[in-house]
Amino acid sequence: MAVALITGASSGLGAEFARQLAARGADLVLVARDRSALDAVADDIRARSGVSVEVLPADLLDGGALAAVEERLSRGVDVLVNNAGFGLDLAFEKNAIDLEVRHLRLHVEAAMRLTHAALPAMLERGSGRIVNVASVAGFVPRGTYGAVKGWLISFSRWANVVYRPRGVTVTAVCPGFVHTNFHERLGLPPGKEGVPPGMWLDAERVVREGLRDAASGRSVSIPSWRYKALVAASRLLSDTAVVRAAMRGR
Repeated sequence: MAVALITGASSGLGAEFARQLAARGADLVLVARDRSALDAVADDIRARSGVSVEVLPADLLDGGALAAVEERLSRGVDVLVNNAGFGLDLAFEKNAIDLEVRHLRLHVEAAMRLTHAALPAMLERGSGRIVNVASVAGFVPRGTYGAVKGWLISFSRWANVVYRPRGVTVTAVCPGFVHTNFHERLGLPPGKEGVPPGMWLDAERVVREGLRDAASGRSVSIPSWRYKALVAASRLLSDTAVVRAAMRGR
C-alpha cells in the first residue's frame, strides 16, 4: 500500500490531493498547522475511502516542527506533495521584510528540506513521486510569489532529469487561479480578486491533471490549455508587457 505525505493538507489543493490519492488507495500523512482542520479532513477521508490517515500538525516555519516532518519522511513514503504556502501583496516595498523572508522560507527552504529528506528512501527503493505545487506565476515576473514558484519549477525540472532514471519523478504542478480559500486568506472575498471568470480552475481538475502528469514522469504540469497558451505567449513578449498583464488579479 502506497503512503503519501501532503503538506498544507487542511484545505484547498492540499486537501484535494489527499482526497484523490486516498481514492487511489494510498494511506496518508497529512501535515498543516491547524490540528482541528486536519482532523476534519482526515475523518472525512477515512469515512469515504477507508485508508489509514496519520495527522501530523506542524508549522513548517518552526525548526523543530519541520525536523519532525523530515524525520517522518526519512522513514519512507511513496509520494510527497509539497503544497504548503501563502501569498503576499504584490507591492513588495510595502510588505514587512520579515514576512517576505517567511514567505521565501516556506516556499523554498521547507520544500527543499522535505524533498531532501524523502529522496534517500525513495532512491534506495527505486521508486517514488515528488509533486511540488508551483504556479504559472513562476513563468512570469510577478513579485516574490512568482520568484519562489520559479525556483520550484527550475528545481523540479532539474531533479526530474537527474532522479527519474533512478525511479523517482519530480513534477512541478503549475495552476493559475484556482477556486480555493487561498484568496480569502489574502483578505479578498469571492468576486473581489480581480480575476476574469474564464480564468478560474477547479481544484479537482488541477489535482487530477497534476497526478496524471506526475504518473507520466513529466517535469512540469500546467492544467488547462488557456494557461499553457499564456505561458507560451509570455516567452515571446517583453518583460514590460508580461509584468503589466500579470498585475491583473491577486
